[in-house]
Amino acid sequence: MRIPISVIVITLLFLTTGCGGSDEQVQTTVDASQPDPAPEPTPEPTPDPSSSCNATTTEVNWNALMEQDCESLSQYGLFVDPSIPTSSAVSPGLSYHLATELFSNYANKHRFIFVPTGKSIEFDPTATFDMPVGTVLVKTFSLPFDTQVSGANNEVLIETRLLIHRETGWTTLSYLWQNGDAILQVAGKDVAHTLNHKGQSQSFAYHVPSRAECKLCHQTSSDSSKIEPIGLKAHLLNRTITNQGAQINQLQLWQQQGLLQGLPQLNEVGKTYDIFDESAPLTARAKGYLDINCAHCHNPQGFASISGLRLGFYVDHTSFEYGICKQPPGWDGGERGLSYDIIPGDGEHSILVYRQELNQPKDRMPPIGRSIAHTDAVALIKQWIDEMPAELANCQQ
Repeated sequence: MRIPISVIVITLLFLTTGCGGSDEQVQTTVDASQPDPAPEPTPEPTPDPSSSCNATTTEVNWNALMEQDCESLSQYGLFVDPSIPTSSAVSPGLSYHLATELFSNYANKHRFIFVPTGKSIEFDPTATFDMPVGTVLVKTFSLPFDTQVSGANNEVLIETRLLIHRETGWTTLSYLWQNGDAILQVAGKDVAHTLNHKGQSQSFAYHVPSRAECKLCHQTSSDSSKIEPIGLKAHLLNRTITNQGAQINQLQLWQQQGLLQGLPQLNEVGKTYDIFDESAPLTARAKGYLDINCAHCHNPQGFASISGLRLGFYVDHTSFEYGICKQPPGWDGGERGLSYDIIPGDGEHSILVYRQELNQPKDRMPPIGRSIAHTDAVALIKQWIDEMPAELANCQQ
């Protein structure tokens, strides 16, 4: 006997794991003899005219920056052309550059600082500068198609990150570039990219961090309750830049513009260098790279504080705490079975070098912020350790 079926009952069990979610069983009855109804169009959200994010202005939208996490980067009014976050910041925005770069899969960084008129930054000789409430740091990441070719035509915009100093403290916002605008990305996202580096094609997933992941690098206490910027330090900003066609020290320019207070004589300020500057001291280049790429975690208040490894620029690099003959807790040495963070005279068997070569999330260092190895930096750090005097310490092999 054939029994016609006119009604299908489908029971779906949804398990919701997001914030505020709960287990819920939903039963739906569908008449199989009828066509599926057309889906209801999703109504466009109505902008809230009272929201400071929707204010119309040709100036920086300070109210929105201090009060709200706007959906679109353009709502903050930071750039003359909102679709080009790499130049022409709205006043008082000022571009700035680091002497030693943080490595992020060869991404180019376009940095700007906005300090409210009438306020200034306090100089600090070794730590992050004290920046007033209202300060906004903007960093746009663009990935090149070829690492040896410069210019906007050779790169694609990926994300723009904001660090905003509100009355409640610093907060982080990440914006993903889509169709000429940057949209707030709270949960994080992976973006596929392929580039050419010195004749070798490399494909990887560039990771836009979630808000929670930002805290891993920017935290300043063991409970991650406070965060602060990383790169605004004297030794990282102490470099020559071009301003209105003239060469000038960046810190002195900030002082002349009233942006920086308390700057001493430049010969009293620490200095790092680009890793490719072979005219600069090898130690300053190596320690500068480890400072900007590693020290934000490897310090007493950082995410990796429990490791005991301290990689700040002013930590004595001949000491145990900098890794000399130091065994890392909680890591087995990898496939090579290595034992010490740094073995003077032997970069090949130093964990500090090895973990920069690895790409698996559980083994690589830094653990976030890169998907591929920075081969040029690995070579530099290895050379630096190789040239350390072997008698500096007696590691037990």
